[in-house]
Amino acid sequence: MIKKIDHVAIAVRNLEEGVKIWKDMGFEVEYEKVEEQKVNVGIIHLGDARIEILESLSEDSPISKFLEKRGEGLHHMAVEVDDINETLNFLKDKGYRLIDEKPRIGAGGKKIAFVHPKSSKVLLELVEG
Repeated sequence: MIKKIDHVAIAVRNLEEGVKIWKDMGFEVEYEKVEEQKVNVGIIHLGDARIEILESLSEDSPISKFLEKRGEGLHHMAVEVDDINETLNFLKDKGYRLIDEKPRIGAGGKKIAFVHPKSSKVLLELVEG
């Protein structure tokens, strides 16, 4: 079901400040705007996994709400799964609380869905790989 860690996401108020340390350490940063999620993303590749630095595009985005409530820091962890619909159905049948019962489109055009942190102790993103 779970293949690997896909990425770890960090919420920041300013994307350029958030990626600075990674650039200073010699990493290249790719940038992507994900309108559906209302975020600008700085993507740092670390082998098979990534770090995504997330900056809000609007005050009503989930990242803005997170920053208001918790401040900058770890936003979520993402794992790659073979079949996102199968994984969502499995978790729902086991009684886990889902934010998304159906996939939506995330960074890179991939199918994603979130598991509520009350079920997983951290906001968990499923990414179909």
